[in-house]
Amino acid sequence: MDLHLKESCECKYDAVSLGEVMLRLDPGEGRIRTARSFRVWEGGGEYNVIRGLSKCFGLDTAAISAFAKNEVGMLLEDLICQGKVDTSLIKWADTDGIGRVCRNGLNFTERGFGIRGALGCSDRANTAISKATSADFDFEYIFGKLGVRWFHTGGIYAALSEKSCETVVDAIKIAKKYGTIVSYDLNYRPSMWSAIGGIEKAQEVNKEVAKYVDVMIGNEEDFTACLGFDVDGNDNELKKLNLEGYERMINNVVEKYPNLKMVATTLREVKTATVNDWGAICWAEGRIYNSKRYENLEILDRVGGGDSFASGLIYGMLTTGDPETALELGVAHGALAMTTPGDTSMANRKEVEAVMRGAGARVKR
Repeated sequence: MDLHLKESCECKYDAVSLGEVMLRLDPGEGRIRTARSFRVWEGGGEYNVIRGLSKCFGLDTAAISAFAKNEVGMLLEDLICQGKVDTSLIKWADTDGIGRVCRNGLNFTERGFGIRGALGCSDRANTAISKATSADFDFEYIFGKLGVRWFHTGGIYAALSEKSCETVVDAIKIAKKYGTIVSYDLNYRPSMWSAIGGIEKAQEVNKEVAKYVDVMIGNEEDFTACLGFDVDGNDNELKKLNLEGYERMINNVVEKYPNLKMVATTLREVKTATVNDWGAICWAEGRIYNSKRYENLEILDRVGGGDSFASGLIYGMLTTGDPETALELGVAHGALAMTTPGDTSMANRKEVEAVMRGAGARVKR
């Protein structure tokens, strides 16, 4: 599929993301409410995607974000550097001693097990990135001078504040001006939109964004809540949406937004918190592609599985241009990411490719 990708030789970065990077505090096998210690990771819906592109797939990436200039911000920077993501595009914001001016976001996340689902508790109001505007990032320089082949952002960042709603649209328009491919993960979170206008604001922003996007990622709730699509006019249908229903929904999205070159969604059936069926479908080149299904996939930590799917999909499109191969890379990478703790993938490219070929779980010595 021809996405008219810019050549590597004319761009400093294969991919950059725009979004919030939070400090994730993980109680391991326990609960947040009874924890006596936490393990820390970095994570964020948009960032997780490019972290996978750099650490797993070896591409040159950078994070566009903002941190409060304090010890927690420096910890986040150190974690990002471990993921081989360039931090030079991060804005450092002055703050006071207790975070009244701005702060860094925290995300407490427990993994879930069996009948107990995963649980997240965010603490991210008044963060540096939620207060940042387009003037804080020189998008003309990033996309016009440095050069970027692929730009990824999403609805979690857009929902942070009124300012982030405006900034995400500005960034996408400038990226498109310089021929950068834009992907966007709708990632609808009702609790995040509630303070700035609810579902009506989510639809206003995301319908504007959708006009400029090349690759749209989302599930059935994302498409209905963010873009106003109905599934046969029956909300209950969302609970039992089958493959045919997904295909119908995607075709409706493409008809509404003819600028889209690819639409992708993961397919997850939750049997327990630790056993899911997993797969994905995408639309490209006027047809639907269906991935291999991973039935009864055993999960250690499901958070970030969809983001790792996105990074595998993007890697596939950047390197092969083939939607079918890209889809399988995304599904395999997402599956592997959910076998390790933290928001981001610990897999490498060879492991992803082995899973695509049907490699088993025998001990390797």
